[in-house]
Amino acid sequence: MKDDLHLPLLHCFVAVAKAQSFRAAADQLGVTRSAVSQAMRRLEDQLGTALVYRTTRHVRLTEAGQALHQQISGPLAVVNAALEEAAHDGPARGLLRVAVTSIAERFLSGPLISSFIAAHPEVTLDVTVTDDESDIIAAGFDAGVRLGEVIEQDMIAIPLTGPQRQVVVASPEYFAEHGTPQHPNDLLNHHCIGWRARLETAPYRWEFQEEGRDFSLAIASRVTSNDMLLMIRTALAHGGITIGMQETFRPYIERGELVSVLDSYLPNFPGFYLYYSSRRNQPRKLRALVEHVRSWSQASGSSHSAAPAGTRA
Repeated sequence: MKDDLHLPLLHCFVAVAKAQSFRAAADQLGVTRSAVSQAMRRLEDQLGTALVYRTTRHVRLTEAGQALHQQISGPLAVVNAALEEAAHDGPARGLLRVAVTSIAERFLSGPLISSFIAAHPEVTLDVTVTDDESDIIAAGFDAGVRLGEVIEQDMIAIPLTGPQRQVVVASPEYFAEHGTPQHPNDLLNHHCIGWRARLETAPYRWEFQEEGRDFSLAIASRVTSNDMLLMIRTALAHGGITIGMQETFRPYIERGELVSVLDSYLPNFPGFYLYYSSRRNQPRKLRALVEHVRSWSQASGSSHSAAPAGTRA
């Protein structure tokens, strides 16, 4: 390795790999596009290999670039955390990036975030709502919020909520016109509003349990969306039956705008967790969020009995 291969070049490379764009990487780093291009060229010259394919519109990693990105993204995050700790002995500060699933109502409802930024005025919280289950560290996030059952084994996870359950709901007017399903199989004869996380993935299979046996149904929905708010609005407008987290629908059920059915077929399961890398040097801003979530969960009475696949903190 050349003696003058230093951290700024590697940081630039990671930014380009994540953004897949010189311009977007330049915006993230606060430099010019030309500076990013020169840094990438210098890094490739020193390594003696191409790291990215460049076209007029797109940038994508070569095989060597993919291997380098996979190997250095984690260690660089550790270095950044250590440098930040050494540089700041005061309160938590800096940009904290969190990837949150769209169904994490407790985190996204507002009060938790509002109280965190009030308690830590020098932290800037950047929340990306996404149902992509990719590696949060490789994607440049400090932490994520997901259901416990989908969190990677090597992550530290702390409870945000207690056990959760789904509900199947529609408006009273819809049930009055179309009848009320008595068994999940009856949904096959109803107008349903389904969920699809991304265009390239299959629609979500509705999950149930009967006499201790788990099963799922591929519902041929009349409406499918990746937007929970659209699903709620369509159900409120008597457009059909939909499914989602009980916390999401609770206000509408309590007001009588939606009615839940098939409750006996919908069991509890482990809830939502804040999770993050098990690297040793955690930045103070992340530790602040972890402690805030712990306090918030205890204050809201969330049960900590449900454990995710990974390690609990």
